Amino acid sequence: MQTEEKRESIEEKKEERMEMPVSEALEQGPGKAPVSGAEISVHDTENGHPSEDVYILAIESSCDETAASVVKNGRTVLSNIISSQIDLHTLFGGVVPEIASRKHIEKINQVIEEALTEAHMSLEEMTAIAVTYGPGLVGALLVGVAEAKALAYAAKKPLVGVHHIEGHVSANFIENPDLEPPFMCLIVSGGHTHLVIVKDYGEFEILGRTRDDAAGEAFDKVARAVGLGYPGGPKVDKAAKEGNPHAIEFPRAKVGDNPYDFSFSGLKSAVLNYINHAKMMCEEINVPDLAASFQNAVVEVLVSRTIEAAKQHGYKRVAIAGGVASNSALRAGMEKACKEAGIQFFHPSPIFCTDNAAMIGAAAYYEYKKGARAGWDLNAVPNLKLGER
Repeated sequence: MQTEEKRESIEEKKEERMEMPVSEALEQGPGKAPVSGAEISVHDTENGHPSEDVYILAIESSCDETAASVVKNGRTVLSNIISSQIDLHTLFGGVVPEIASRKHIEKINQVIEEALTEAHMSLEEMTAIAVTYGPGLVGALLVGVAEAKALAYAAKKPLVGVHHIEGHVSANFIENPDLEPPFMCLIVSGGHTHLVIVKDYGEFEILGRTRDDAAGEAFDKVARAVGLGYPGGPKVDKAAKEGNPHAIEFPRAKVGDNPYDFSFSGLKSAVLNYINHAKMMCEEINVPDLAASFQNAVVEVLVSRTIEAAKQHGYKRVAIAGGVASNSALRAGMEKACKEAGIQFFHPSPIFCTDNAAMIGAAAYYEYKKGARAGWDLNAVPNLKLGER
């Protein structure tokens, strides 16, 4: 009888505290967050759920998206909340770091509360708190890191720091339950272009990287030059669908000392020269043709390098990751090339290609299982390199 009364009392407390906002959890101080592990169940459990399950509350704020997610066992996304600042930064033609940081401060508690609510879980039911600590904009990163440390301290939860690019790679695990290392992965985003072997969870061998502009950076600069605006990647992709990818032959750069490295500054300059020449000659620029031809040059280089590396190193599984991985031409080109080469192709849905917290939760799970824990001195590292800790 006492046990039944205790169960009812526990459930009442749990329901009451499940509604408590994150801000109140922080105000309660260390160890005073909603529901202690002992209160949740009379059974032998860890943090209110069977000990074999790991629930990660993940936070992402490296650029202009404020995001939070609850991820179960690294592969099951229970919630994925993203507050985007794209409309705001479009007014300035790109991300303004100071504005991004201020918007993160305004939104971060809200997105975390929404993530917990959507997952039907409380802060205390989380196994650990994870956060992106680099690379990215230092002010934006600091908002997420400070929030994660405060939540972990208040709720007495382990803190796991996650590399943003490793998060992008881990996005592939969310919708592909059969995908496990080792495999080849092309990472393409606004600030990074890497071709890597994923040797194990969180362990990478870099085969190639960009020597100058990242692929996403080239998309943004070309989009701005031709008047498509920000964000460049989606705008070029959309315009290219109406154009002829062979209308203009732009150069494909090769790096002599490493066949797997990339260079996009020459391609970008060729496009800018084409635009300037057309303006000087008072010639009309066919924007869809230009966008399609530029995009085709980028995609051809990315796909050919990746397939060649996979063949040379004997990998039959290839994945793509990063914001540019949502580009329709890249996805189609890589899928076609992989099929012709007898290689299995993996890619995240577009929502998991761009910045999100679910991918951070996926990466954090494997870090947590390996025993990785961050201290209270965890800081933002804006120039964190892939493979660094």
